[in-house]
Amino acid sequence: MDLGLQGKVALITGSTKGIGRGIAEAFAAEGCNLGICARNADEVAKAVEELQATGVKVVGGIVDVADADSLTNWVNKCAEELGGVDIFVPNVSAGGADASEDGWRANFEADMLSTWRGVQLTQPWLEKSDSGAIVVISSTAALEAFAGAVPYGAVKAALLNYAGNLAQDLAPSGIRVNSVSPGPVFIEGGAWDQIKTAMPEVYEGTVAAIPMGRMGSAQEIADTVTFLASPRSGFTTGTNVVLDGGFTKRLQY
Repeated sequence: MDLGLQGKVALITGSTKGIGRGIAEAFAAEGCNLGICARNADEVAKAVEELQATGVKVVGGIVDVADADSLTNWVNKCAEELGGVDIFVPNVSAGGADASEDGWRANFEADMLSTWRGVQLTQPWLEKSDSGAIVVISSTAALEAFAGAVPYGAVKAALLNYAGNLAQDLAPSGIRVNSVSPGPVFIEGGAWDQIKTAMPEVYEGTVAAIPMGRMGSAQEIADTVTFLASPRSGFTTGTNVVLDGGFTKRLQY
């Protein structure tokens, strides 16, 4: 299926590895030009080189999304060099920060505030697009009790509320806003890979709680994000897609 993304421009934060890298690769496979960023200069340079090898234009940036100037400079550079912005995917997360005040601040700034700021920066460009789209990355930790009263789940839940209301606000401007909530995703070298080594009983117990009997992959998340952002999903806005192999037990309506 042609998703209609050839020549479009997608900006993805935290896109040199993990789910963010999978999203970048999925967009590139559809002929979408890319703006990617991360904090590690070597990882950014390598990712730019590898993604450019697929035949698309790629602008990389060394960015701390919690720093307003850093994020602003990257968005402006991408828009200028790539000729605009059609898609924005705020993917960066502080992950499972601890429940101290510093941990709450880290998740709020990296997950919530940077998403809001990124929307403010990209919105003028998205309004000029004939297919402007935002896909917010949340988590099933936002949907059910999971891991206790910690900042990760609370902030991911806030992102869903923000995305849903934003969809209503931006629809008249022709910008669609959707979100995805992945369950446990296994990435080599990622969080669940580390848990598998350090706390095998937690890893095995989590897999046992997934009716499909396995964790998801970055590619499976990326494929859904790419479809939601594409003109093929042009009448979809304000929707949250749960991707968890049945891990969450609530019924989806």
